[in-house]
Amino acid sequence: MDLASFLTSVLTSFVIFVVLVLVFTFLSRRPGNAPVYYPSLLLRGLDPWEGRRRGTRSPFGWIRDALSASETDVIAAGGVDAAVYLVFLSSVLSILVYSGIVLLPVLLPVAGTDRGLELTAAAGIRPKNDDKNNSAPELPEIQRLALSNIQEGSMRLWAFLLSVYWVSFVTYFVLWKSYKHVSNLRATARSTPDVKPEEFAVLVRDVPRSSPDETIKDSVDSYFRALHPNTFYRSMVVTDHTKADKIYLEIEEHKKKIARAEVVYANSKTESNPEGIKPTHRTGFLGLIGKKVDTIEYCSEQIKELLPKLEAEQKTTLRDKQQRAAIVFFNSRSAAASASQTLHAQVFDKWTVMEAPEPHDIIWPNLSRNIYERQIRQVVVYSIVFLAVVFYMVPITAVSAISTLENLRKVLPFLKVVVDRPAIKTVLQAYLPQIALIVFLALLPAFLMFLSKGEGIPSQSHVVRATSGKYFYFIVFNVFLVYTLGKTLFASLKTILDNANINVIINMLATSLPGGATFFLTFVALKFFVGYGLELSRLVPLIIFHLKRKYLCKTEDEVKTAWAPGDLGYSTRVPNDMLIATVVLCYSVMAPLIVLFGVAYFALGWLIAKNQVLRVYVPSYESNGRMWPHMHTRIIAALLLYQATMIGVIGLKKFYYSPILLPLLPISFIFAYICHMRFYPAFAKTPLEVAQHELKETPNMDAIYTAYIPQCLKPDKLEDLDVFEDAQSRTTSRVPSI
Repeated sequence: MDLASFLTSVLTSFVIFVVLVLVFTFLSRRPGNAPVYYPSLLLRGLDPWEGRRRGTRSPFGWIRDALSASETDVIAAGGVDAAVYLVFLSSVLSILVYSGIVLLPVLLPVAGTDRGLELTAAAGIRPKNDDKNNSAPELPEIQRLALSNIQEGSMRLWAFLLSVYWVSFVTYFVLWKSYKHVSNLRATARSTPDVKPEEFAVLVRDVPRSSPDETIKDSVDSYFRALHPNTFYRSMVVTDHTKADKIYLEIEEHKKKIARAEVVYANSKTESNPEGIKPTHRTGFLGLIGKKVDTIEYCSEQIKELLPKLEAEQKTTLRDKQQRAAIVFFNSRSAAASASQTLHAQVFDKWTVMEAPEPHDIIWPNLSRNIYERQIRQVVVYSIVFLAVVFYMVPITAVSAISTLENLRKVLPFLKVVVDRPAIKTVLQAYLPQIALIVFLALLPAFLMFLSKGEGIPSQSHVVRATSGKYFYFIVFNVFLVYTLGKTLFASLKTILDNANINVIINMLATSLPGGATFFLTFVALKFFVGYGLELSRLVPLIIFHLKRKYLCKTEDEVKTAWAPGDLGYSTRVPNDMLIATVVLCYSVMAPLIVLFGVAYFALGWLIAKNQVLRVYVPSYESNGRMWPHMHTRIIAALLLYQATMIGVIGLKKFYYSPILLPLLPISFIFAYICHMRFYPAFAKTPLEVAQHELKETPNMDAIYTAYIPQCLKPDKLEDLDVFEDAQSRTTSRVPSI
């Protein structure tokens, strides 16, 4: 890519971003759009414009609000997980800023004043243009400011070698401070005086088979009452409530139809027709065929028929469909924390006890899977992921090779008439490879989420972490490594075939690999300008909301569902950010200009993410920063890849002192090990010194117990809990409320 195409890409992306920001500023001030731009505030009962009426008239008012918001405000709006995500963004930003302070003023002049590319081209190592064999090959201006412009064995390489050490130690420093800060955030959240149901419960899996004369519920009660006689409160055995849930959802769907039909019926009453027109529908497929019936009467009759079925199925589920897993409750936080960290059984495949997830975070079908099934599923899933990573290389490599304009002209000659036009050619050179890659990767996250759930993981937050890890390694391997090497080898294949000399091939690789930074410069620019512009403007959700509200929504509940914002989507957001962090780290010394784009990406990302957390997104669960150790590990993985890459690239430059970089790899492993030993145990388990803090009120244990009952099995009143519990047991036992 030449300088004109590069500047076209960056400037076009910037113009699009500015336009989207102005669109956001205009649309977000209109009261009718408040559910799209301020749903989090509305759900918390806050006025979106309170105290900010003047600020909303400025395109930069949202920036001032985001900058002035404290971490406490972020936690109040989006939870600890959102605050930890912002810490992740600010940590990578700090690494790049501190690194850039040295890299930009030192490496750019060192690279820009050398003549490595000219000498390499003159020596005939670079392939010449077939149409202009007698002319000097074109040298991209951007590469002149990169490591590829340094001559082999030059003493200038000392600056690049020492810069690798600088970036590495900056990363160690920032990560240590961030890990400590997040650890304190988690401890503060776990020791708050507020009553949280998950802090009084543990999840028990691999319950042994009970004797014929007792239920699993009886077995769990007797076991934990014997081991924890003073602190055990109650247990709730996990049941297979699939059928009950299906009946319950049918009833809820009929209730929604009745509410919708009543609104339509009320709106149909006019002065000329005071009786109105009762809504009707057909009972067949999708309401298109079958008998036409009165919607209100038909749904009411269906509910009357389904309620006895639900009641009967609830009794059957509680009595006959008990699974070998349970939620066990204790009368204090410290007792539950202690139980979750205690080895209960002599053998590993019985009575597996762990901290309980939040009630709405649980994946109920996965709880009953035994340890052997979970391990087999994990092996199968990771084998599938490995094969997917390996075989995805084929289409990814094809995309990277074909999506360049020159290769596209060769593969599809009939496009020459179009792509040879100067204006179209410039735009295609700027955007084609990046857009092709982004679209190709958009198909992956749902597949990885499905695989992660298939492992038997007990909670949605854990599934998100597992999906995030798989997606990170996938995109780093396939996008960064395979794309870079595939494009380099494809572009230089003729040179490799014509020059079998190993020295010529090594010199070619040493020159071509750093040159790949141009693609990633435009890739990063496209991601943060266009991607963050769309994120801030929320044009797609805005259009969908207004279409639904105008043509589909009749009731307030339907309108509320139409603008429900969801959460941040960590499973894809974090890996995509980590891809940018990996790319910028790996090219930070080879092509220092990329640091500026990395700083812009994470600074803008932090600002917009903070705005969205405060105003838009609503958390679907709270893991109290459990994602951070995974983020930390991914940054270390990116650092190791960066260090290994620089060892190879500087080694290809025939620099005698390049082995000095080798100690960085064991230093990184040692740093990761120390962080894991010092901080990770407090994330895997809740420390007792954290759990023992006093509560501001006496916990209502019945309410805590009820929070874990699936909606389709939940009794109407707290007084019915004893009936619910006795339905799972063959022995009646009463536990006084605390």
